[in-house]
Amino acid sequence: MDTDNSVNLAIEQLHRQRPRSRFVRYSVCLMLLVIALSWLLGDFFTTDLFNGRRLQNLQRFLQELIPYPLQGRAFDWAIALDWLDKILADRGWQALGTTLAISVAAIVMAGCSSLVFTLLAARTLSTTEPFLPAPLGKHSRFKQSAWWLVVAITRLMLIFLRAIPEYVWAFLLLAVLGISAWPIVLALALHNIGILGKLSAEVVENLPTAALASLRGLGASRLQIAGAAIMPMALPRLLMFFFYRWETCVREATVLGMLGFVSLGFWIQDARARNVYDEMFLLIILGAALIMGGDLVSAIVRALIRNNR
Repeated sequence: MDTDNSVNLAIEQLHRQRPRSRFVRYSVCLMLLVIALSWLLGDFFTTDLFNGRRLQNLQRFLQELIPYPLQGRAFDWAIALDWLDKILADRGWQALGTTLAISVAAIVMAGCSSLVFTLLAARTLSTTEPFLPAPLGKHSRFKQSAWWLVVAITRLMLIFLRAIPEYVWAFLLLAVLGISAWPIVLALALHNIGILGKLSAEVVENLPTAALASLRGLGASRLQIAGAAIMPMALPRLLMFFFYRWETCVREATVLGMLGFVSLGFWIQDARARNVYDEMFLLIILGAALIMGGDLVSAIVRALIRNNR
């Protein structure tokens, strides 16, 4: 009991001695105030959100998610599987494969292209002497200014690429290339080059510099440092970003399919237009399953790399 009391007293004393920051407290209070004002000014407090009519609509919508042959009757696995097989054979597998192909093509194109921008946008690498103090002198100052300009232009380009949403890129490219897979692939690739290039450059800049400086001191070039040290050190984090953006590409490829190219999004929009909500829900589930499969692949690949380092 004495031990428990002493532990409790020690915890209480630590609690009293904890650091207190007025800035943190005021920030929390300000955040709560902003949230409250946003709810009040945005008129989110609607009294008829769950009125009787909307509850009936919700109930009818949930009933229409049940496969059509089973609506109003007892559940039968044979009927359900026959309905599932018919939709998958008719459009499900083809749409799933097309969506997967678009997302993979876009993220591979974005990943490979972003590596070039990563090396140019990393301030620790794109400098007069990577990972070493820059030498003094008029000539060195000119080279420093040139490298600073390279980094600035590269980062501005990455900002421009990711500032334009995939939907806008797709609309622009559709006007040039017509309805095909290429506008969607290029739209996703361009947007993700901007995102992956920015994130990867930040990863490179935050790497431990001791080993990298040693390589530079031994006379290694930028490309040699990048290939022999930077990529192996940054690979797990780069893969995490790569697979995360691939999941985003799957989602966006589904949505962009609504522009007219036959993918999951096209058939989801078609089912929505025909008010066939059971088919629409099944196609949405297929897209979610594709993303979950990608997350599983990502976890396996990163685990293998961690275990073999």
